[in-house]
Amino acid sequence: MKAILKIGTRKSLLALWQSNYIADSLRREYPECEVVLEKIVTKGDKILDAPLAQIGGKGLFTKEIEEALLTGKIDFAVHSLKDMPTVLPDGLCLTAITERATAGDAFVSNKYASLKDLPAGAVVGTSSLRRKAQLLALRPDLVCQDLRGNVDTRLRKLDEGMYDAVILAAAGLERLGHGDRITELLPVSAVMPAVGQGALAIECRADDQETRAMLDFLNHLPTVQATNAERALLGLVEGGCQVPLGVHATVADDKVHIEAVIAALDGSSVLRDSVDGPAKEAVSLGRELGRRLLTNGGQKILDAIL
Repeated sequence: MKAILKIGTRKSLLALWQSNYIADSLRREYPECEVVLEKIVTKGDKILDAPLAQIGGKGLFTKEIEEALLTGKIDFAVHSLKDMPTVLPDGLCLTAITERATAGDAFVSNKYASLKDLPAGAVVGTSSLRRKAQLLALRPDLVCQDLRGNVDTRLRKLDEGMYDAVILAAAGLERLGHGDRITELLPVSAVMPAVGQGALAIECRADDQETRAMLDFLNHLPTVQATNAERALLGLVEGGCQVPLGVHATVADDKVHIEAVIAALDGSSVLRDSVDGPAKEAVSLGRELGRRLLTNGGQKILDAIL
């Protein structure tokens, strides 16, 4: 067992909450081990004046941390799984995926009780093309405007009256103690979440067997199976932040249920499908669902975007 473990993390309050959550779990499991946090600034943290889709999508919040991992500056990294590309740099792997928190998105407003209560022309803040496309499919009369910054910054912009409502990941709000700000939890049937949303990913050097063995207890098998299915579908579709793709898989009684949506940017075309099967076949089922979506019109939607 290692005497010291160094965790790589972004500096945002949410990233620090997530890394401290993992650090505390390790301290309980290994009281003799010293666990320290190394704070790293990523490209996504530096560029706050442009939509995510314009500056690179997936990998924006992981590249610099992965470089620190490869050079041995840190032993492992804690990420929001939804920020992780499906293909990792050579030598790195996802060694653990934690039990998922709330997977869906939250509607937050100081003036309106729900999404359906927004008046025509209301301004909704979100930088996610996935959210925009699905919101416009439900409410084409809304105006979606970009919203960047950490959770507290986004809430402050809402409070300053820049938006009538904002859409944020429910898990992030709950983790930071802002669960009381959730006006409405959007059902996944209406707004499908991002791949891996609500789960934490632990990234490690593939050949660091000692660290990987110490981290194995953090794995939550049903979440691993569900999110592996989601990531398999994403890898097939080759989406990311810049593609309006929503996926949600659940595992219960050794069965997996996977739903997915691909939507046109303006919400004018929405393709949905789902698949069920044994949880042990979650990855192949995710790919099967991805192939069906592409064949049944998803590729046409993506071609118009890319």
